[in-house]
Amino acid sequence: MFLGREAVASSGETVYCPKCGAELPDSAVYCMKCGTNIAGAESARRQSTKPVLAPIDATALKCPSCGAPISPKFGEMVISCEYCGTAIALSGDGWRGIDKQTMLPIVFADKQSIGARVHEMMDRGLLHRHLQEDSTLEEMTLSMVPYWIVSASATTSITASDVAVEAGQIATTAALIGVLGGGFGGRRGMGGIAGPLVAGTMIGTMMGPGRGGARRSYEFADNYNFPIVALKGLFEHQPRDYQFNLDSRTFFDASKVSKDVKILNGDVGEEAAEYQARALVTQLQSEKAHAKYHMIQQVHTEVAIGGAELLYAPIWFVRYEKGGRKISLVVDANSGGVINSIGLV
Repeated sequence: MFLGREAVASSGETVYCPKCGAELPDSAVYCMKCGTNIAGAESARRQSTKPVLAPIDATALKCPSCGAPISPKFGEMVISCEYCGTAIALSGDGWRGIDKQTMLPIVFADKQSIGARVHEMMDRGLLHRHLQEDSTLEEMTLSMVPYWIVSASATTSITASDVAVEAGQIATTAALIGVLGGGFGGRRGMGGIAGPLVAGTMIGTMMGPGRGGARRSYEFADNYNFPIVALKGLFEHQPRDYQFNLDSRTFFDASKVSKDVKILNGDVGEEAAEYQARALVTQLQSEKAHAKYHMIQQVHTEVAIGGAELLYAPIWFVRYEKGGRKISLVVDANSGGVINSIGLV
């Protein structure tokens, strides 16, 4: 999901701003001359190359690859053909094929291997010792789950107090107070009056609301391939900072999926996924800012969306019950990573 600005390779091509025509490096997110969002303009300009297969209200249509019948159910927005696996999605002007449909291969294919991974996760720490053995397994199923992988570039601007400068100012003030206090303290009758009065005045001037402290502006930028689960029923398991191993993905091929592994359809469209990715990236950038800087006064993030692809990821859904408590884990069957857990305290 997180790529980091330094991980993005430059192709060396020249890009021109669609608004003012300024020449820009190919890695530019915003035009340096007029400020136009380059990635956003490109996303708006880019249109799907797939033709409209059927109108929005269609109840039956044909697979664009094999011609098999497809019958959309109420609420579905992403459907894979039962025969060849080709996916179609509902857009603003009707049902279309998907420009890029990929999948992750299944590595943890059997219950024994995933059970060992779950055991490691559940029995971690003294408080959880023998938790798996003492719990009742209620579900352990493997499915191919659709995710929209949304490409996003985020630039965050921060205004924060400079703690080092403020600390230096306070130390200087304290030293000055000591000098002044010592001077006044040398006079009979003045040590208990003028010393505290001067100290209170100076500290109040240095740290009071009138000054607001030393302020500095910072900026950092990150690129993301952010996964948005395409099923509303799985929103509670939406990844926050989990990264799929996208280097291992291939073009979708239904023949590589075992017949006993269900390929799920989705009810979240591409536009809704891009909107959700924008919100989650903004939140993640804010969390990074607060972790890195102290005494933040203002945070502003600009997110440019560069499009999305549909990724089918193999996911194990595991659920246990212990004394009336439900424990759920969502495990990536490609890498073995735990995407989400609920009920583990």
